[in-house]
Amino acid sequence: MKRFNFLFLFMVILFISSCSKNKSNESEILLADPTIFNDNDVYYLYGTTSGGLDSVNSGFLVYESKDLKNWSRKGYALKKGDSFGDWGFWAPQVFKRNELYYMAYTANENIAIASSKSPLGPFVNKTKQSYKSSIKQIDPFVFFDNGKVYMYHVRRVDEGSQIFVVELEDDLRSMKAETLTKCISVELLWEDTKKIKSKIAEGQTVIKMEDTYYLFYSANNFKNPDYAVGYATSKSPIGPWQKANDNPIIEKSIINEHGPGHGDVFYDMNNSIYYVLHTHFSKEEVRPRKTAIIKLTFDENSKSFSVKKESFRFLTSGG
Repeated sequence: MKRFNFLFLFMVILFISSCSKNKSNESEILLADPTIFNDNDVYYLYGTTSGGLDSVNSGFLVYESKDLKNWSRKGYALKKGDSFGDWGFWAPQVFKRNELYYMAYTANENIAIASSKSPLGPFVNKTKQSYKSSIKQIDPFVFFDNGKVYMYHVRRVDEGSQIFVVELEDDLRSMKAETLTKCISVELLWEDTKKIKSKIAEGQTVIKMEDTYYLFYSANNFKNPDYAVGYATSKSPIGPWQKANDNPIIEKSIINEHGPGHGDVFYDMNNSIYYVLHTHFSKEEVRPRKTAIIKLTFDENSKSFSVKKESFRFLTSGG
């Protein structure tokens, strides 16, 4: 009997040790400004490097998953030296056009586009050129609609950071400057809880549902625990935009995490809508920021968005 108890105890210890080992092999993904691109039943995750041994000045990492739960790190999708930029690789967006994959991104506080034959990269821009601008531009989001190409982006103006849209030439190489239009600026209490001098609206992503355009964006400084996500609607890709009455739809009291925001909308294999985002590392520390997803719900009657807070979870990688 004693021997049986000993063997049973030994097996329990082995089981616990195995579970602990498996758990230790899973690490939280530390990417800020994340985006998820779904291609051929595979999800690809990119973002601003936010922790670990990799520098934000090295390029963009990519993670791969087939179920949104098990992620594996695949290395750099874009490396410094292959495209425009020497520092500050921020906020990538990946899309596919004419059998090529493109990455719009920020570097040196300017916007550039690189291309690849694979979503894993390498994304390259041999000319190493950015879009010409007399003002700092960040956070690109390329959107195709009715034969036109639009780039939503953030411009650093005297009042702070504001969201603009501009048409691109069909070859994506230059902007049609005469089409530049402001979309979103800070006006509401939730968008500026600390009353800072430089007002910030950023991290936009746009989707179209039936005849309505939805522009999701983040407001407040990213270091502020009140950093949050709201959205606006329009009947045109260039606006005017009407901010939702129930903003913000993602904020710290909903998910019990500080600084949620600056992400992207994506669809899973079942056509359910999700938002990928970053949060602060903890209640005490901003960096490195952690990557998470949350499911969006759409009310057909009110044509409005909300979130399923119980769906919120951080993303982890096993290697």
